Parts: sequence; C-alpha cells; structure tokens
Amino acid sequence: MTIGRILASRSFEIVTCDASCTVSQAIDLLAEHRIGALPVVEAGSVVGIFSERDVIYLLRKHGSRALDLHVRDAMTAPAVTVDPSAEALDALSLMTRRRIRHLPVIEGGRMTGFVSIGDLVKYRIEKVQAEAEAMRSYTQTA
Repeated sequence: MTIGRILASRSFEIVTCDASCTVSQAIDLLAEHRIGALPVVEAGSVVGIFSERDVIYLLRKHGSRALDLHVRDAMTAPAVTVDPSAEALDALSLMTRRRIRHLPVIEGGRMTGFVSIGDLVKYRIEKVQAEAEAMRSYTQTA
C-alpha cells in the first residue's frame, strides 16, 4: 500500500507553523492539537520539522531563553520527506533508519500530507492481522 492510499483513507488536518514563529508559539500548537511534531513552512515550502525532541534539546541548551527563539533556529532541517507513491513499508524503513517519527508527504513541491510512525505501524498491524485471518480461513477450509 502506498502512503497516498493511507492518507486517502483518513481525514486529517495538517497543523503547521511558520519558520518565524517563536518556540513558545510552536509549543502551544503542539499542546493544543496534542501532536508530537509540526512541519515548518516558509514561503509555502516545508523547510524543516519542529518536534518534542527539539524542545527538549533546546531547553537543555538554552534554558527558558529557548522559548523566545524562532522555530527556524530550532527546527530539524532539512525535513526528510516522502512521495505519496512511496510504499508504506519503505517509508517505515526510512523512518527507522533515520530515527525519525514524522514525514511530510510532498507532491509537486507542495505538502499534501503528514504521516507519523504510528500511522504506518497501525497499517502494518492491520495487514499482519488480515494475513493471519486469511491463513486461518484457508487452513479451516482445506
């Protein structure tokens, strides 16, 4: 299954933040929407990812002064992205290798979706369960 098909099967709002936002404003967005990461956009393009991990590293390095920094100075950049035609397992493998939990989905230079490792693990579990059920059905009728 492709990333595009996974995205098509669910409704979602992509919450983003501008690179000029403060870290404090980005944290408010993370908390308000109960999410772990934000694609950071500048002039309509994804330029990075701002995540909970970034917050932790900033606080350790700068203390409370980190809250006044701009996201562009705190984000993980460049963002690792994926095309909607990518296979879900390939995207999961990419996330595992790069030790990241979120991927902006980019098509024609524009972000069309945002997937988390949780989205892909859920797909994988459903696939394994369906295969197991098919095997049970097959062995019961054979």
